[in-house]
Amino acid sequence: MRAPTRADRLPDPQRGPLAAVPARRALRAPLLRLAALLAAAALLAGCASLVGRAGDRLAGRLGTVILASDDPATVRDALPAYLLLLDAMLIEGDGDDAGRSGLLFAAAELNGAYAGNFTGDDRERARRLAGKAFAYARRGVCTTAATLCARIDGDVDGFAQAVADAPPAQAPAMYALAAAWAGQLQANSDDWGAIADLPKVQALLERVVAIDPGHARGMARVYLGVLDSLRPEAVGGRPERGRAHFEAAIAQSGGRNLYASTLFAEYYARLVFDRELHDRLLREVLAADPHADGYTLTNVLAQQRARTLLASGDDYF
Repeated sequence: MRAPTRADRLPDPQRGPLAAVPARRALRAPLLRLAALLAAAALLAGCASLVGRAGDRLAGRLGTVILASDDPATVRDALPAYLLLLDAMLIEGDGDDAGRSGLLFAAAELNGAYAGNFTGDDRERARRLAGKAFAYARRGVCTTAATLCARIDGDVDGFAQAVADAPPAQAPAMYALAAAWAGQLQANSDDWGAIADLPKVQALLERVVAIDPGHARGMARVYLGVLDSLRPEAVGGRPERGRAHFEAAIAQSGGRNLYASTLFAEYYARLVFDRELHDRLLREVLAADPHADGYTLTNVLAQQRARTLLASGDDYF
């Protein structure tokens, strides 16, 4: 399949401003892959809380091992066991959700990670897992942020006001909901009705960054960098603000977050047709050592994506 060209970006006045970017590109998996993987340690810690201190120590070590893995295939093959374990722990009606919100958010993160990274071309499977991730995140929010929960299905303005009024302590819940929601939108990227919820996702992420710019190792800012770079400025996009988010996330990690650089190239550099920036960022990613505390797994995935993007550069620009 050919890469999108400049002509593919031209807005169609019959379809609205989001049509300026192909739907599948607008919410492709790279937007969603990282935050959930970086939260794997949180998932394991949540499981461990059910089995005591010894489990805590084991969970911490497992989280470290997953994030330090340079073999995504091993992680892919191991994660389904945890998905089933979490489903068993979180059967609705079996226990009080209010006492297990952390586990709900962790389950959302891991299901979203698997849907975004390891389902390949099986779109139905991706939809199922992403839908489950969103359902878990929603249950978690409804145990910790009742006002926000009540506005999820409402209009954008009402939801945005609930987000603005949410106290800083709810930042982790808002981020978990935003990540899972973005995953569900990606898995249903051919549904323009679903994509209409993008402003709600953006409102959540902007509130999280306002509270804590470094939340989730800077991944909240990476998400915003992508969202602000989905459309040209002429049709409502904010690519320069997107660039600022990408650069801030990269700086925060000391250059260790290679996926931030990869998405910077894919979304911002391609949107503004900056071939020099695009190729420089991707070559830097490929030249870097992917082994970095807390980033190794996602860095290996970033390098895989960077090779594909660099190889398609001549067809795109």
